[in-house]
Amino acid sequence: MSNELAEVQNFIQQIPPFVELPEEKIAELSQEVVIGYLRQGSMLNYQAEAGATLYLIRTGALAYYNEKNELQEKYGEGDICSLFCCVNEPVDKIIKVEEDCLLYSIACKRLSEIFADHPQALAFIMQSSSERLNSKMVQVNEEAVLSSTLMNTHISHFYKSPVATIDQQASIQQAAIVMTERGFSCLIVTDNNQPVGIITDKDIRQRCVAKGLNITQPISDIMTKNMLSIDYKSSAYDALITMTTQHIHHLPVTKNNHLVGMVTVTDLMNQEGLNAVNFASIIRKAKTVAELARISEMLPKLQIRMAKLGSTADHVGKTISAITMAFTIRLIKMAEDKFGKAPVAYAWVAAGSQARQEQFAHSDQDNALIIADDFMPEHEPWFSQFARFVCDGLNACGFVYCPGNVMATNQQWRQKQAVWHQYFEQWITVPDPKALMHASIFFDLNTVYGDSSLLEQVRAKMLQRTQGNTLFLAHLAKNALQHKPPLGFFRDFVLSQNGDNKASLDLKHNGIAPIVDLARIYALAEGVKAVNTIERIRQVAGTPSLSKPSAASLIDAFEFLGLLRSTHQAKQLQAGKQPDNYLHPKEISRLEREHLKDAFKVIKTLQKARQVVY
Repeated sequence: MSNELAEVQNFIQQIPPFVELPEEKIAELSQEVVIGYLRQGSMLNYQAEAGATLYLIRTGALAYYNEKNELQEKYGEGDICSLFCCVNEPVDKIIKVEEDCLLYSIACKRLSEIFADHPQALAFIMQSSSERLNSKMVQVNEEAVLSSTLMNTHISHFYKSPVATIDQQASIQQAAIVMTERGFSCLIVTDNNQPVGIITDKDIRQRCVAKGLNITQPISDIMTKNMLSIDYKSSAYDALITMTTQHIHHLPVTKNNHLVGMVTVTDLMNQEGLNAVNFASIIRKAKTVAELARISEMLPKLQIRMAKLGSTADHVGKTISAITMAFTIRLIKMAEDKFGKAPVAYAWVAAGSQARQEQFAHSDQDNALIIADDFMPEHEPWFSQFARFVCDGLNACGFVYCPGNVMATNQQWRQKQAVWHQYFEQWITVPDPKALMHASIFFDLNTVYGDSSLLEQVRAKMLQRTQGNTLFLAHLAKNALQHKPPLGFFRDFVLSQNGDNKASLDLKHNGIAPIVDLARIYALAEGVKAVNTIERIRQVAGTPSLSKPSAASLIDAFEFLGLLRSTHQAKQLQAGKQPDNYLHPKEISRLEREHLKDAFKVIKTLQKARQVVY
């Protein structure tokens, strides 16, 4: 074998997926390679005489642009460019040589013949980075289906229809009779055939019998108004988490905003291990903070178990966030038992990863209080001691104090609704660095307990100010783009060079955070209320902010990075170590490293697009 051929073979067999293939296949492929050289500034064009050709970049860099001159993808050393192998697509693609290139080219037809008995490797070679990432996440989600019957099953498989209804003018006794005769534990209350509330066995016990109300009174006196509902396209797992976090047992199902069915916790309990529900039930029964702290010690074990079962990061995050909410609600109720009922209405709100339902075990706490505007100075002592009790309790349960003091114990974040309106107006109007730091925290809020309308009114007014506010969004984007994916010139990872995490990748700050930031900017630009990152991306897909293909790629990148982080932390927890976000590339396979690079490329491309917009 000549030295040149040996060098070609040695290079090829280090590149996924060739690294997984038999040596004889690599040797056969190497003999088909044609070596070429292109200078910077030239173009790589389809050569009709050569036919469809695949390129391996030995050195240098290529950039692929669409007809609008928008960057689609970049290729560096060790990358595979298969753009001309897609025979069903136009071949007049714009590929610029950005650095002097040494290329290995192989006829696509010959490549297909050599790897005919290795279809998965061939598919990997022919796909773009976003397509490879999508294929990986399809596989991950299929495996998650095997580990849970709820995670990827629509709620439509569980709800009962039609829904039993009763008019709001009917008496409490009539409602009890209907529920008894039909064997139902709840009824939807209507007004002119439109749902206005829900009544359950529990409502009749607690709001009627226990209080000695006359059973001839209308059910509108004891029904639950502003009832929660879930769209029929949602997963059964989302329904389970909603009921767990809100401590409800019945959830109406809607289709195009019309009531179509009802699902209960019992409907789902027979299908799932119900870790979240079991946790929430145990938490609700706890009598002391010390008891809650003991229960919280099981939380890392749950994250380990979910990772072993192949649960997606989305499901891990929703489960842990739901349990954190259960701890918080129990502490709030303990505080109210200790200090008495709140003097005015309030909303205890979570910020950050908990608000986005993306929390992992024992993250630090981020919370605040929005208090009704009839708050008076004499009410301050109650709210001060209330906040201290809850935050101290969370810390005892492993949710440590926020290093930046973003907690309800800080009076700055324990204010009347009018003050919160002023905060957001100031941050948006004068987006200085401090304002942008606060924006990145408080644009992600979710009500944990209390009057949710207090937050919703703040959010609605805030979105009115951000939607279409190009100046503010430009500042927010510039600030967010400081988080860069850890890629060097396309090919290699940029690893930490000092400290305890030397030669590692920061998955959170250089991978997950940039996607969270982009999703937040898209949502603010389009007036989307969602807080969860994946939900934000889904809702803005197809808007001027983000195309549908880019949205799909961004979700794949987010889920893959979350999966790596979840698995990495589970291994650390099982080894008795403190979980972190620093992954050494050698911890994962070469193929996974390639998928990781694909994810970082997706982020880098969309960050560049955001820079162009603003």
